[in-house]
Amino acid sequence: MPLRFLTAGESHGPALTAILEGIPAGLPLTASIIDLELARRQKGYGSGGRMKIEHDAVQILGGVMAGQTTGAPIALLVPNADHVKWKGKPIEPMTAPRPGHADLTGAVKYGYKDLRPALERASARETAMRVAVGAICKHFLAQFGIRIGGYVLSIGKVQADLGDMPYEERFQRAEESEVRCPVPRSAQAMRDEIEKAIHGKNTLGGVLEIVALDVPVGLGSFAQWDKRLEARLAMAVMSVQAIKGVEVGDAFENAKRLGAESHDPIHLQPSTFDLQRSTNRAGGIEGGISNGQPIVIRAAMKPIATTLLPQPTVDLATQTEAPTRYERSDFCPVPRAVPILEAMVAFVLADALLEKLGGDSLDEIKPRFETLRKATLNDLPMDNFPHVFWE
Repeated sequence: MPLRFLTAGESHGPALTAILEGIPAGLPLTASIIDLELARRQKGYGSGGRMKIEHDAVQILGGVMAGQTTGAPIALLVPNADHVKWKGKPIEPMTAPRPGHADLTGAVKYGYKDLRPALERASARETAMRVAVGAICKHFLAQFGIRIGGYVLSIGKVQADLGDMPYEERFQRAEESEVRCPVPRSAQAMRDEIEKAIHGKNTLGGVLEIVALDVPVGLGSFAQWDKRLEARLAMAVMSVQAIKGVEVGDAFENAKRLGAESHDPIHLQPSTFDLQRSTNRAGGIEGGISNGQPIVIRAAMKPIATTLLPQPTVDLATQTEAPTRYERSDFCPVPRAVPILEAMVAFVLADALLEKLGGDSLDEIKPRFETLRKATLNDLPMDNFPHVFWE
Protein backbone atom coordinates (compact mmCIF):
# COMPACT_ATOMS: atom_id res chain seq x y z
CA MET A 1 0.00 0.00 0.00
CA PRO A 2 1.44 3.42 -0.87
CA LEU A 3 1.96 5.82 1.99
CA ARG A 4 -0.42 8.77 1.82
CA PHE A 5 -1.82 11.49 4.02
CA LEU A 6 -4.51 14.14 4.04
CA THR A 7 -4.81 17.21 6.23
CA ALA A 8 -7.92 19.21 7.07
CA GLY A 9 -8.78 22.29 9.08
CA GLU A 10 -8.47 26.05 8.95
CA SER A 11 -5.97 28.42 10.47
CA HIS A 12 -8.41 29.78 13.07
CA GLY A 13 -10.85 26.87 13.13
CA PRO A 14 -11.30 24.52 16.10
CA ALA A 15 -8.43 22.21 15.16
CA LEU A 16 -6.18 20.82 12.47
CA THR A 17 -6.39 17.14 11.59
CA ALA A 18 -4.49 14.60 9.52
CA ILE A 19 -4.85 10.97 8.52
CA LEU A 20 -1.70 9.02 7.62
CA GLU A 21 -2.29 5.69 5.90
CA GLY A 22 0.25 2.98 5.15
CA ILE A 23 2.51 2.94 8.20
CA PRO A 24 3.09 -0.74 9.05
CA ALA A 25 2.10 -2.35 12.31
CA GLY A 26 4.50 -2.64 15.21
CA LEU A 27 6.12 0.80 15.14
CA PRO A 28 6.43 2.11 18.72
CA LEU A 29 4.73 5.51 18.74
CA THR A 30 3.71 8.03 21.40
CA ALA A 31 2.48 11.60 21.19
CA SER A 32 5.75 12.84 22.71
CA ILE A 33 7.66 11.75 19.58
CA ILE A 34 5.40 13.95 17.46
CA ASP A 35 5.31 16.82 19.95
CA LEU A 36 9.10 17.19 19.78
CA GLU A 37 8.85 17.98 16.06
CA LEU A 38 5.85 20.27 16.57
CA ALA A 39 7.88 22.24 19.11
CA ARG A 40 10.74 22.59 16.61
CA ARG A 41 8.31 24.07 14.07
CA GLN A 42 7.34 26.81 16.53
CA LYS A 43 10.92 28.02 17.10
CA GLY A 44 12.79 30.54 15.02
CA TYR A 45 13.68 34.21 15.15
CA GLY A 46 11.37 36.23 12.93
CA SER A 47 8.21 34.31 13.76
CA GLY A 48 4.99 36.24 14.30
CA GLY A 49 2.67 36.61 17.28
CA ARG A 50 0.73 33.41 16.55
CA MET A 51 3.58 31.31 17.93
CA LYS A 52 3.16 33.03 21.32
CA ILE A 53 -0.44 31.83 21.39
CA GLU A 54 -0.18 28.27 20.14
CA HIS A 55 1.53 25.49 22.09
CA ASP A 56 0.96 22.65 19.68
CA ALA A 57 0.41 19.20 21.14
CA VAL A 58 -0.97 16.27 19.16
CA GLN A 59 -3.77 13.91 20.05
CA ILE A 60 -3.52 10.46 18.45
CA LEU A 61 -7.10 9.42 17.75
CA GLY A 62 -6.61 6.20 15.83
CA GLY A 63 -4.14 3.70 14.44
CA VAL A 64 -2.12 3.31 17.65
CA MET A 65 -2.93 0.92 20.47
CA ALA A 66 -0.80 0.01 23.50
CA GLY A 67 1.90 2.35 22.22
CA GLN A 68 2.31 0.68 18.82
CA THR A 69 0.91 1.28 15.35
CA THR A 70 -1.68 -1.27 14.26
CA GLY A 71 -1.34 -0.92 10.49
CA ALA A 72 -4.63 1.00 10.35
CA PRO A 73 -4.79 4.69 9.33
CA ILE A 74 -3.30 6.98 11.99
CA ALA A 75 -5.59 9.87 12.91
CA LEU A 76 -4.05 13.00 14.42
CA LEU A 77 -5.51 16.21 15.85
CA VAL A 78 -3.87 19.47 16.96
CA PRO A 79 -6.23 22.04 18.58
CA ASN A 80 -6.01 25.70 17.63
CA ALA A 81 -5.70 27.71 20.85
CA ASP A 82 -6.51 30.91 18.94
CA HIS A 83 -9.93 29.57 17.93
CA VAL A 84 -11.57 30.88 21.09
CA LYS A 85 -11.09 34.45 19.83
CA TRP A 86 -13.01 33.66 16.63
CA LYS A 87 -15.73 31.26 17.71
CA GLY A 88 -19.23 32.73 17.49
CA LYS A 89 -17.96 36.22 16.63
CA PRO A 90 -18.69 38.25 13.48
CA ILE A 91 -15.49 38.71 11.48
CA GLU A 92 -14.88 41.91 9.55
CA PRO A 93 -15.16 41.24 5.80
CA MET A 94 -11.95 40.64 3.87
CA THR A 95 -12.34 42.01 0.36
CA ALA A 96 -8.90 43.31 -0.67
CA PRO A 97 -6.69 40.46 -1.94
CA ARG A 98 -3.02 40.49 -0.92
CA PRO A 99 -0.48 40.07 -3.73
CA GLY A 100 1.37 36.78 -3.46
CA HIS A 101 -1.38 35.00 -1.51
CA ALA A 102 -4.21 32.69 -2.56
CA ASP A 103 -6.79 35.40 -1.78
CA LEU A 104 -7.59 36.40 -5.37
CA THR A 105 -6.95 33.07 -7.10
CA GLY A 106 -8.97 31.24 -4.46
CA ALA A 107 -11.94 33.59 -4.85
CA VAL A 108 -11.90 33.17 -8.62
CA LYS A 109 -11.60 29.38 -8.38
CA TYR A 110 -14.21 28.74 -5.69
CA GLY A 111 -16.51 31.77 -6.06
CA TYR A 112 -16.07 33.02 -2.49
CA LYS A 113 -18.08 36.08 -1.37
CA ASP A 114 -15.37 36.83 1.19
CA LEU A 115 -11.64 36.19 0.80
CA ARG A 116 -11.12 34.65 4.25
CA PRO A 117 -11.88 31.01 3.33
CA ALA A 118 -8.87 31.07 0.99
CA LEU A 119 -6.63 32.57 3.66
CA GLU A 120 -7.81 30.12 6.29
CA ARG A 121 -7.01 26.98 4.30
CA ALA A 122 -4.00 28.25 2.32
CA SER A 123 -2.31 29.43 5.52
CA ALA A 124 0.96 27.82 6.57
CA ARG A 125 -0.75 26.96 9.86
CA GLU A 126 -1.69 23.76 8.00
CA THR A 127 1.97 22.71 8.09
CA ALA A 128 1.61 21.77 11.75
CA MET A 129 -0.08 18.60 10.52
CA ARG A 130 2.59 17.96 7.91
CA VAL A 131 5.16 18.11 10.68
CA ALA A 132 3.07 15.71 12.77
CA VAL A 133 2.85 13.27 9.86
CA GLY A 134 6.53 13.76 9.07
CA ALA A 135 7.48 13.04 12.67
CA ILE A 136 5.98 9.56 12.31
CA CYS A 137 7.77 9.05 8.99
CA LYS A 138 11.11 10.19 10.48
CA HIS A 139 10.59 7.81 13.38
CA PHE A 140 9.84 4.98 10.95
CA LEU A 141 12.97 5.73 8.88
CA ALA A 142 15.07 5.85 12.05
CA GLN A 143 14.29 2.16 12.60
CA PHE A 144 16.48 1.56 9.53
CA GLY A 145 19.23 4.01 10.47
CA ILE A 146 18.04 6.71 8.03
CA ARG A 147 18.39 10.23 9.43
CA ILE A 148 17.03 13.53 8.11
CA GLY A 149 18.10 17.01 9.16
CA GLY A 150 18.15 20.54 7.83
CA TYR A 151 19.48 24.04 8.27
CA VAL A 152 19.38 27.52 6.78
CA LEU A 153 21.90 28.42 4.09
CA SER A 154 20.85 32.02 3.55
CA ILE A 155 18.38 34.67 4.64
CA GLY A 156 17.99 37.67 2.40
CA LYS A 157 21.45 38.47 1.05
CA VAL A 158 23.33 36.84 3.95
CA GLN A 159 24.90 33.56 2.83
CA ALA A 160 26.53 31.05 5.19
CA ASP A 161 29.74 29.29 4.18
CA LEU A 162 29.55 25.80 5.69
CA GLY A 163 32.80 24.59 4.15
CA ASP A 164 33.40 20.90 4.85
CA MET A 165 31.44 20.80 8.12
CA PRO A 166 30.01 17.28 8.55
CA TYR A 167 26.26 16.96 8.11
CA GLU A 168 25.60 15.68 11.63
CA GLU A 169 27.43 18.71 13.03
CA ARG A 170 25.38 20.99 10.79
CA PHE A 171 22.17 19.48 12.13
CA GLN A 172 23.27 19.90 15.73
CA ARG A 173 24.56 23.46 15.39
CA ALA A 174 21.45 24.51 13.49
CA GLU A 175 19.25 23.46 16.40
CA GLU A 176 21.37 25.60 18.71
CA SER A 177 20.76 28.69 16.54
CA GLU A 178 17.60 30.79 16.66
CA VAL A 179 17.81 31.22 12.87
CA ARG A 180 18.81 27.54 12.35
CA CYS A 181 22.12 28.43 10.73
CA PRO A 182 25.11 26.26 11.75
CA VAL A 183 27.66 29.09 11.34
CA PRO A 184 27.49 31.51 14.33
CA ARG A 185 28.85 34.57 12.50
CA SER A 186 26.43 34.09 9.61
CA ALA A 187 23.59 33.39 12.05
CA GLN A 188 24.15 36.74 13.75
CA ALA A 189 24.19 38.52 10.38
CA MET A 190 20.93 36.78 9.45
CA ARG A 191 19.37 37.85 12.73
CA ASP A 192 20.43 41.42 12.04
CA GLU A 193 18.81 41.26 8.58
CA ILE A 194 15.56 40.00 10.09
CA GLU A 195 15.60 42.85 12.60
CA LYS A 196 16.00 45.35 9.76
CA ALA A 197 13.04 43.79 7.96
CA ILE A 198 10.91 43.94 11.10
CA HIS A 199 11.73 47.61 11.66
CA GLY A 200 11.04 48.27 7.99
CA LYS A 201 7.65 46.53 8.26
CA ASN A 202 8.79 44.01 5.66
CA THR A 203 9.56 40.30 5.30
CA LEU A 204 12.50 38.12 4.26
CA GLY A 205 12.97 34.79 2.50
CA GLY A 206 15.95 32.52 2.11
CA VAL A 207 17.38 29.16 1.11
CA LEU A 208 17.21 25.96 3.18
CA GLU A 209 19.05 22.66 2.81
CA ILE A 210 17.56 19.30 3.81
CA VAL A 211 19.78 16.21 3.91
CA ALA A 212 18.92 12.53 4.30
CA LEU A 213 21.76 10.27 5.49
CA ASP A 214 22.22 6.51 5.08
CA VAL A 215 19.46 6.14 2.51
CA PRO A 216 19.98 2.75 0.82
CA VAL A 217 20.67 2.38 -2.88
CA GLY A 218 17.63 1.60 -4.99
CA LEU A 219 14.75 3.82 -3.82
CA GLY A 220 12.69 5.28 -6.64
CA SER A 221 12.75 4.25 -10.31
CA PHE A 222 13.42 5.52 -13.82
CA ALA A 223 10.65 3.30 -15.25
CA GLN A 224 7.92 5.96 -15.07
CA TRP A 225 8.04 9.75 -14.72
CA ASP A 226 6.13 9.83 -11.46
CA LYS A 227 8.35 7.20 -9.82
CA ARG A 228 11.58 9.19 -10.12
CA LEU A 229 12.76 9.96 -6.62
CA GLU A 230 13.92 13.52 -7.27
CA ALA A 231 10.57 14.31 -8.91
CA ARG A 232 8.67 13.02 -5.89
CA LEU A 233 10.89 14.98 -3.52
CA ALA A 234 10.64 18.16 -5.59
CA MET A 235 6.85 17.99 -5.64
CA ALA A 236 6.67 17.42 -1.88
CA VAL A 237 9.02 20.30 -1.09
CA MET A 238 7.39 22.65 -3.61
CA SER A 239 3.99 21.94 -2.04
CA VAL A 240 5.03 23.82 1.10
CA GLN A 241 3.71 27.37 1.31
CA ALA A 242 6.11 30.05 -0.04
CA ILE A 243 8.58 27.54 -1.52
CA LYS A 244 9.18 28.66 -5.11
CA GLY A 245 12.31 26.76 -6.15
CA VAL A 246 14.00 23.40 -5.53
CA GLU A 247 17.32 21.86 -6.56
CA VAL A 248 18.80 18.41 -5.99
CA GLY A 249 22.52 18.37 -5.26
CA ASP A 250 24.52 20.94 -7.24
CA ALA A 251 21.86 21.30 -9.92
CA PHE A 252 22.29 24.99 -10.70
CA GLU A 253 26.07 24.96 -10.39
CA ASN A 254 26.22 21.86 -12.60
CA ALA A 255 24.35 23.79 -15.27
CA LYS A 256 27.42 26.04 -15.57
CA ARG A 257 29.96 23.21 -15.76
CA LEU A 258 31.15 20.87 -18.49
CA GLY A 259 29.87 17.30 -18.38
CA ALA A 260 33.11 15.79 -17.11
CA GLU A 261 33.01 18.26 -14.20
CA SER A 262 29.35 17.73 -13.30
CA HIS A 263 29.17 14.09 -12.20
CA ASP A 264 30.48 11.86 -9.45
CA PRO A 265 33.31 9.50 -10.47
CA ILE A 266 32.95 5.88 -9.34
CA HIS A 267 35.93 4.33 -7.55
CA LEU A 268 36.60 0.85 -6.22
CA GLN A 269 37.53 0.32 -2.57
CA PRO A 270 39.81 -2.74 -2.91
CA SER A 271 39.50 -3.96 0.69
CA THR A 272 35.68 -4.07 0.71
CA PHE A 273 34.87 -4.19 -3.03
CA ASP A 274 32.57 -1.19 -2.46
CA LEU A 275 31.86 1.23 -5.30
CA GLN A 276 32.40 4.68 -3.83
CA ARG A 277 32.15 8.36 -4.84
CA SER A 278 34.56 11.16 -4.05
CA THR A 279 31.91 13.85 -4.70
CA ASN A 280 28.12 14.17 -4.44
CA ARG A 281 27.18 16.63 -7.16
CA ALA A 282 24.12 14.52 -8.01
CA GLY A 283 22.73 14.99 -4.51
CA GLY A 284 22.36 11.28 -3.85
CA ILE A 285 20.07 10.49 -6.79
CA GLU A 286 20.98 9.18 -10.26
CA GLY A 287 18.43 8.24 -12.91
CA GLY A 288 15.58 8.78 -10.47
CA ILE A 289 17.06 6.26 -8.00
CA SER A 290 18.92 6.80 -4.71
CA ASN A 291 22.63 5.92 -5.09
CA GLY A 292 23.61 5.61 -1.41
CA GLN A 293 25.12 9.09 -1.11
CA PRO A 294 23.47 11.71 1.15
CA ILE A 295 20.32 13.03 -0.50
CA VAL A 296 20.67 16.81 -0.61
CA ILE A 297 17.68 19.06 -1.35
CA ARG A 298 17.81 22.86 -1.42
CA ALA A 299 14.69 25.00 -1.42
CA ALA A 300 14.18 28.70 -2.10
CA MET A 301 11.55 30.32 0.10
CA LYS A 302 10.15 33.66 -0.99
CA PRO A 303 9.52 36.48 1.49
CA ILE A 304 6.09 36.01 3.01
CA ALA A 305 3.47 38.02 1.14
CA THR A 306 1.83 39.46 4.26
CA THR A 307 3.67 42.68 5.10
CA LEU A 308 2.99 45.47 7.58
CA LEU A 309 4.05 47.78 4.76
CA PRO A 310 0.89 48.18 2.65
CA GLN A 311 0.95 46.89 -0.94
CA PRO A 312 -1.23 48.07 -3.83
CA THR A 313 -4.35 46.02 -4.51
CA VAL A 314 -8.02 46.42 -5.40
CA ASP A 315 -10.86 46.28 -2.87
CA LEU A 316 -13.37 43.99 -4.58
CA ALA A 317 -16.28 45.33 -2.51
CA THR A 318 -15.71 49.03 -3.25
CA GLN A 319 -14.24 48.26 -6.70
CA THR A 320 -11.47 50.77 -6.15
CA GLU A 321 -7.71 50.55 -5.77
CA ALA A 322 -6.68 50.36 -2.13
CA PRO A 323 -3.73 49.31 0.04
CA THR A 324 -3.61 45.85 1.61
CA ARG A 325 -4.62 45.40 5.24
CA TYR A 326 -2.25 43.51 7.52
CA GLU A 327 -3.03 39.97 8.64
CA ARG A 328 -0.81 38.62 11.42
CA SER A 329 2.12 36.65 10.02
CA ASP A 330 5.84 35.86 10.33
CA PHE A 331 8.47 38.38 9.35
CA CYS A 332 10.85 35.60 8.31
CA PRO A 333 9.48 32.04 8.13
CA VAL A 334 12.75 30.48 6.92
CA PRO A 335 14.04 29.08 10.26
CA ARG A 336 10.65 27.57 11.07
CA ALA A 337 10.43 26.01 7.60
CA VAL A 338 13.33 23.62 8.28
CA PRO A 339 11.29 20.99 10.21
CA ILE A 340 8.45 21.37 7.71
CA LEU A 341 10.68 20.50 4.76
CA GLU A 342 12.30 17.71 6.76
CA ALA A 343 8.82 16.30 7.29
CA MET A 344 7.98 16.32 3.59
CA VAL A 345 11.30 14.70 2.66
CA ALA A 346 10.74 12.06 5.36
CA PHE A 347 7.29 11.28 3.99
CA VAL A 348 8.59 10.73 0.45
CA LEU A 349 11.53 8.58 1.59
CA ALA A 350 9.33 6.50 3.91
CA ASP A 351 6.94 5.91 1.01
CA ALA A 352 9.80 4.95 -1.31
CA LEU A 353 11.28 2.59 1.29
CA LEU A 354 7.94 0.85 1.84
CA GLU A 355 7.50 0.62 -1.93
CA LYS A 356 10.88 -1.12 -2.15
CA LEU A 357 10.44 -3.47 0.80
CA GLY A 358 6.71 -4.20 1.02
CA GLY A 359 5.26 -5.79 4.14
CA ASP A 360 2.57 -5.02 6.70
CA SER A 361 4.56 -5.05 9.94
CA LEU A 362 7.93 -3.83 11.14
CA ASP A 363 8.95 -7.40 11.99
CA GLU A 364 8.24 -8.41 8.40
CA ILE A 365 10.05 -5.44 6.85
CA LYS A 366 13.28 -5.31 8.84
CA PRO A 367 14.72 -8.63 7.56
CA ARG A 368 14.03 -7.49 3.99
CA PHE A 369 15.95 -4.29 4.59
CA GLU A 370 18.99 -6.27 5.70
CA THR A 371 19.02 -8.18 2.40
CA LEU A 372 18.87 -5.12 0.11
CA ARG A 373 21.52 -5.10 -2.60
CA LYS A 374 24.34 -2.64 -2.11
CA ALA A 375 26.77 -0.95 -4.48
CA THR A 376 29.43 -3.61 -4.11
CA LEU A 377 31.02 -5.98 -6.60
CA ASN A 378 29.61 -8.92 -4.63
CA ASP A 379 26.06 -7.65 -5.16
CA LEU A 380 26.60 -6.85 -8.85
CA PRO A 381 27.58 -10.07 -10.62
CA MET A 382 27.89 -9.64 -14.40
CA ASP A 383 27.86 -12.66 -16.73
CA ASN A 384 29.92 -10.72 -19.29
CA PHE A 385 28.31 -12.44 -22.32
CA PRO A 386 26.65 -10.86 -25.37
CA HIS A 387 22.86 -10.72 -25.11
CA VAL A 388 20.19 -10.58 -27.78
CA PHE A 389 17.70 -8.15 -26.28
CA TRP A 390 15.23 -8.03 -29.16
CA GLU A 391 14.38 -10.74 -31.71
